[in-house]
Amino acid sequence: MSDLLTALALVFVIEGCILALFPGAPAALYRQLSELPPETLRIAGLVAAALGVLAVWLLRA
Repeated sequence: MSDLLTALALVFVIEGCILALFPGAPAALYRQLSELPPETLRIAGLVAAALGVLAVWLLRA
């Protein structure tokens, strides 16, 4: 459970750094993402999740 909480804390650190260093970038990205079809977003989400699982598996092996 502590690994999950550590991972979530690191997400907050990374997100906070992005917002602090490039405050306009997330808004521009969200505007671009809102124009994409749902199927594209779904595929991108599945690919990102699969890459994340693969990364965790490789790091834990």
